[in-house]
Amino acid sequence: MASMAISQSVFSTPTSQRFENASFPLPSSMLKQSLVTFRSHSLSAHCKKIRNSVITNCAAPDNDSKIETPIELRYPAFPTVMDINQIREVLPHRFPFLLVDRVIEYNPGVSAVAIKNVTINDNFFPGHFPERPIMPGVLMVEAMAQVGGLVMLQPEVGGSKQNFFFAGIDKVRFRKPVIAGDTLVMRMTLIKLQKRFGIAKMEGKAYVGGDVVCEGEFLMATGSE
Repeated sequence: MASMAISQSVFSTPTSQRFENASFPLPSSMLKQSLVTFRSHSLSAHCKKIRNSVITNCAAPDNDSKIETPIELRYPAFPTVMDINQIREVLPHRFPFLLVDRVIEYNPGVSAVAIKNVTINDNFFPGHFPERPIMPGVLMVEAMAQVGGLVMLQPEVGGSKQNFFFAGIDKVRFRKPVIAGDTLVMRMTLIKLQKRFGIAKMEGKAYVGGDVVCEGEFLMATGSE
């Protein structure tokens, strides 16, 4: 009877008070039973907390989820600073040798960024090459020189298309082939201008998808009418 009373006293009181109210030393059987009961209560509370969390997460809608944007709507078009008609007013080149389609950035007398849309309909692809259409490197250089012409033929620089020549190239490197379907993005920057001699030195880089495909230094000969 005494043992039963002690057992009921220990396990009917809260866990935090069991050992305070119990007489020591406790029998080993009572100690083991107390620890098992304590762990059982703790595990039960922990499982209940996890279960409630899972139910809440499953029931609540994910407000942060976003509908994926279709690929045709992800990429904005290039801006237009000069369209093809404005380019034709500056450059003397005409089909099939006008190799600039649009100017997307322009700093008068300093730099210009333009694009050339490379398509299978370009007249050089049937011969370069029939089985693997690759834009000729010399035409990439020519296209970049024309972008340089857009920088140099503006009134801010004093150029004139009646007196504009591609004078030379240095340190030209071709990094990757340009194929039909690519968009060639060309940046030409004025490095040095000798107005006395009408010579301009420019740095050029051409990109496809952010990768450099061609780069080099260009010499332009300019003059006034």
